[in-house]
Amino acid sequence: MTKAGMTKAGEPRRILFVTGMSGSGKKTALTALEDMGWETVDNLPVSLLERLLAASPAEGSIDEGRPLALGIDSRTRDFDSRGVVRRVRSLRDGGRDASILFFDCSNTELSRRYSETRARHPLARDRQVEDGISYERELLAPLREAADELIDTTDSSTNELQALLRRRFGDSTGTGTTLTVMSFAFSRGVPRDADLMFDMRFLRNPHWVPELKPHSGLDPDVGAYIAGDPIYPEARARIEELILLLLPRYETEGKSYVTIAIGCTGGKHRSVHFAETLASRLRQEGFSPTVRHRDLTRQKSNAEESTVPGVGS
Repeated sequence: MTKAGMTKAGEPRRILFVTGMSGSGKKTALTALEDMGWETVDNLPVSLLERLLAASPAEGSIDEGRPLALGIDSRTRDFDSRGVVRRVRSLRDGGRDASILFFDCSNTELSRRYSETRARHPLARDRQVEDGISYERELLAPLREAADELIDTTDSSTNELQALLRRRFGDSTGTGTTLTVMSFAFSRGVPRDADLMFDMRFLRNPHWVPELKPHSGLDPDVGAYIAGDPIYPEARARIEELILLLLPRYETEGKSYVTIAIGCTGGKHRSVHFAETLASRLRQEGFSPTVRHRDLTRQKSNAEESTVPGVGS
């Protein structure tokens, strides 16, 4: 084995068979797993399972070594509960990390969900939904009995189910929320993808200091000038405290990307310095932010330059 949980190059670290009652949350689960970095395949014909498992991703591709989630249920062509159970056991006997995740839900709640969405049950096209639920429960009984993990979603909302899945399976991928700290110029417009935005135009501006103007917020002298503003220490502490309070909640809610935008007039001095300082603090707290200075290398036009110095410049 070249890596933990892998038998040879290209094979997934883990194979998870996602199954269960129609309407119990399987699609939500597959979407959540995909967001967490899993490779997902839904409604795969059982006859193609062997071919899929034998087809390893190309070396170096994004799918290489990723855990694999397979959605298999009563909709699947040539579906056979006992056959799937046998295949999982065969994979385990061969040294693969294979398991079954089964989603269940009470008949009453399933009926209510189908009634609210006005969707047809896949096994009750021309019958009452209750008949389809009962028939499907019989078909899936061997899978439910053999399941390694069972999640009952009777009393769970979509958000609650997603949070549960992140707690149980999020560590399997080594991925989490991708954090970006971006500096930008208000004169060129605010970033559209910003989740949190802070305006640094309340700080004194190095633009109006001739010896500092040519340099950027990456310059130590520029940084020292900005940090010398009397309000800077308290403002920085409060902003960092707020961000450190919010970031774990974003991750809990399953947000894949979080962008913190730091702005000033020209995107050269105050925003750049503060973005670098904030990123350094976040790294100290265990985060891994990427820093991007959106407008630092852009040449400002005369129209973008304010002619009167002041706090808002």
